[in-house]
Amino acid sequence: MKTTRRNVLKAGLAAGLAVPFLADFSIAKMLPTPTWQKLPFWKGFNLLEKFMIPWSNGPFQEKDFQMISELGFNFVRLPMDYRTWIIDEDWRKINENILKEIDDAVHYGEKYGIHVNMNFHRAPGYTVAQPPEEKSVWTNAEALEVCALHWATFARRYKKFSNEQVSFNLFNEPTTVDPANYMAVHKTIAEAIRAEDSNRLMICDGTDYGSKPFLPLVDLKVAQSSRGYAPAEISHYKASWVNSENFPGPAWPMVSINGLLPSAGKRELPEESRRPLTIEGPFPNAVKLRLHVATVSSRSKLAVQADGKTVFEHQFDPGPGEGEWKKVVHQPQWNTYQNIYDRDYTAAIPAGTKNVAVFTAEGDWISLAAVGLTSEKLGKETLVEATAGWGQKSSELKYKEMASKAELTGGTVRDRDWLKRTMIEPWKELEKIGSGIMIGEFGSFQYTPHDVVLRWLGDSIANWNEAGWGYAMWNFRGSFGILDSGRTDVEYEDFHGHKLDRKLLELMRQ
Repeated sequence: MKTTRRNVLKAGLAAGLAVPFLADFSIAKMLPTPTWQKLPFWKGFNLLEKFMIPWSNGPFQEKDFQMISELGFNFVRLPMDYRTWIIDEDWRKINENILKEIDDAVHYGEKYGIHVNMNFHRAPGYTVAQPPEEKSVWTNAEALEVCALHWATFARRYKKFSNEQVSFNLFNEPTTVDPANYMAVHKTIAEAIRAEDSNRLMICDGTDYGSKPFLPLVDLKVAQSSRGYAPAEISHYKASWVNSENFPGPAWPMVSINGLLPSAGKRELPEESRRPLTIEGPFPNAVKLRLHVATVSSRSKLAVQADGKTVFEHQFDPGPGEGEWKKVVHQPQWNTYQNIYDRDYTAAIPAGTKNVAVFTAEGDWISLAAVGLTSEKLGKETLVEATAGWGQKSSELKYKEMASKAELTGGTVRDRDWLKRTMIEPWKELEKIGSGIMIGEFGSFQYTPHDVVLRWLGDSIANWNEAGWGYAMWNFRGSFGILDSGRTDVEYEDFHGHKLDRKLLELMRQ
């Protein structure tokens, strides 16, 4: 084949790579063709100019698109807050001038060979952020009508742009939604979009904050988007917007137990995740069991049994004001308190005990950050750290006391294989029945040690590359990104006046 700029562009774009803009050639015409059954191997970033009022509502920056293309990427996701484009807080009145700023992003994508994926991070009637919407799109007819109105407006506006250039991502990370309502709302929005543009590519986030596929959506002929934030102890270490106060120091690979203790009444969770945390003995000597309680949701009772006999109970009643908790956390979407306790509670385990069970006897759920056992004979604590594994199997530990030390074994080794089992294999079931998949967000907050981030993301990206799924980092410039992250343990390079994390960049380009 003759070597020409056109052939070089074809080869690069077919491989899922962007190519620096050439003024005399329309790169946009060469973007890979997506279908809902098979998405291209897109790689790119989330751009946050219209992410959230009052955090940001500026125009999208052409320089971002130029740099993203220059670095070899071909995709941006625009997570947006609908309040940025309404007039005087009236959700039925749309500001044409603000929509023109979104038009600019599409034109920049066209100019630099970058696909633009539009997402309603806050849609009329739904957000994963705070504060929640007053009316819920999942249950309120007016909210659903207005949400459909907004998406229909976008469908009309961008109808002239091909699916190679523009796609729609309907809602950001729906969670705790009744499956029937989840399906019905997505169907209504998809129909509103197709009434204006019958061929528009739509990508829908999975359930449980985007982490789990929703197989029935295949009937709507839409692709689906997952997340790359597991485990949260690495991705959101010291993040103020999640309950990260009790996260252990990040490590990768990491060994931990599931410290989430849902009550038996949490029927929405699998039965295997509602079983007690168990510690198998025997315990030849009396032992002090230390439970470091991280978070308690609603009024809940912690219990410990030794061979079926209750040896410890404590009633928690989180609420406003002062109490035994360290921090008050009110969750308005559930109208409940999930306070952070960050304190120890101890139970005496009698000598001769064969089995210990720790569980939430009443209420909602309790999470533990650590479990420690101190033998009366040895006087030294054996410790295992815990993380809140929502929906994951309860942990089973084994205690072994020897002449000079004790061992506590069990739990889960989190490594590349664990990522594959938990974050890839469930989505492969969706792929088998005909849906395209991508990773709409991933990354790690600036306080996670850089060497840990590189090992963890190296395994995550290797899995996505192997699966053939594209991915978009949150964000490009900022605390998760490859530019201006504010990490203190990185040797930065200058890149167009920005601080570039070269090692993180190369991971994404592997």
